[in-house]
Amino acid sequence: MGGDTLVPGSARLHLVDCLPLLRPEEQVFEAMLAGWRNQQLARNLSFGYVSDQERTVRAFARHADGLPWKWAPQHVEEWSVDLRSVRGCARSTVRNYQGAVRQFCDFVTNPAYGWAEECLLRFGAHPVQVVHDWNAAVHADEGEGEPERRAFTRPELEAFFDYADEQVVRVRGKGRKGWLPTFGDATLFKTAYGYGLRRNETRMLNEVDFGPNPHGREFGDYGTLMVRHGKAKKGSPPKAPQRADRLSVDAGRHRGVGHRGASRDAARPRARAVALRAGAAGRAPAAGLPLRRLP
Repeated sequence: MGGDTLVPGSARLHLVDCLPLLRPEEQVFEAMLAGWRNQQLARNLSFGYVSDQERTVRAFARHADGLPWKWAPQHVEEWSVDLRSVRGCARSTVRNYQGAVRQFCDFVTNPAYGWAEECLLRFGAHPVQVVHDWNAAVHADEGEGEPERRAFTRPELEAFFDYADEQVVRVRGKGRKGWLPTFGDATLFKTAYGYGLRRNETRMLNEVDFGPNPHGREFGDYGTLMVRHGKAKKGSPPKAPQRADRLSVDAGRHRGVGHRGASRDAARPRARAVALRAGAAGRAPAAGLPLRRLP
């Protein structure tokens, strides 16, 4: 194969032919991961997604206590059992982890990249596909949410928003400087709910994204919102800007949806996103609702 025809991730782009390696097993595995990373980036996959895939493969290698040319299907089965029974991972998480290992094995066994030939030459063995339909989870249903992860009822939402407001009053009443980030958190909760935003869509907001809505004049300058960072499909940039109208339910009851500060930067970047679900760790005492902070 000529040098000008090598595809991203090929073994010959990461290892020199016939050159002895100081730590051959470790170095070949690292070269495989580097090649796989380049191949995924060449497909326009996001850096975060690629890094997550690599971490998953490394975790599997540690559990199998071996490198790709030594992996076998039973390693996947033992790992999957450990993920479910010991670590308590959700079914969708296990399936995603298995998918990462499957994709990595597809990459290193593809003749176009030359990794099987390289391993056979150096170690006398070559990687094979270890994740199959008969030993991996199947994506059979679009909705994989657990039954206990129900949506909040209207009274529960009211209790949560009231609790968030109470924290602002409590912190400010003590004369502490931390009341402004607390107010930012409360504002983000209401913004996400009022416009039906995902977590990343909320995180990437700017003040200029808000505007008036002729069908909801009571909301002033915050009746509509342009979502510029919608959920992207794999290998594609965020969706084109979409308009989200503010819900008319309970108009005026939830305060502070649009906070104007001196800065025109991203809306409250210091206020962290949250995940709200029944059974999550850490409970808000006053409201009796679950609240789990994400980094």
